[in-house]
Amino acid sequence: MQHYPYFVPAAAVMFLTGVGIPVLASMNGALGRSLGSPVAATAVVFVVGAAISLAVLGWAGVPGAASFAAAPRWSYFAALFMVFYLLSITFLGPRIGIGNAVFFVLLGQLVAATVIDHFGLFGAVRFEASAQRLAGVAVMAVGVYLAKRT
Repeated sequence: MQHYPYFVPAAAVMFLTGVGIPVLASMNGALGRSLGSPVAATAVVFVVGAAISLAVLGWAGVPGAASFAAAPRWSYFAALFMVFYLLSITFLGPRIGIGNAVFFVLLGQLVAATVIDHFGLFGAVRFEASAQRLAGVAVMAVGVYLAKRT
């Protein structure tokens, strides 16, 4: 499982990222209600996020033009998934409950991550979807369901 030398710190960062998903959903849902527009709330997140990202990019250093030209064209469309996620969670989270919304997001993540890893899609490291792994994903899905079930 530990193919990365700093696996434990990386896992901790990803755990905190996971903590941020329902926090983001709750905060942006509240902003969408206050503004009367989930789309405006989503735009605010992207404007603030772009400003922060550009500041960090300026500090970290901008890659050369050749790097941008060499990147796979399809990789630039990742932003579409982020916009879809943020619009969906901002609009639907407050309506169906943040827990329910995040449950379905997690379920989708489990399925998509297993497929991406199994086939090594988008340049991902390939991890076979063995019977043991599929059983683990199923147990995780049931666990997420049971944790959310009222």
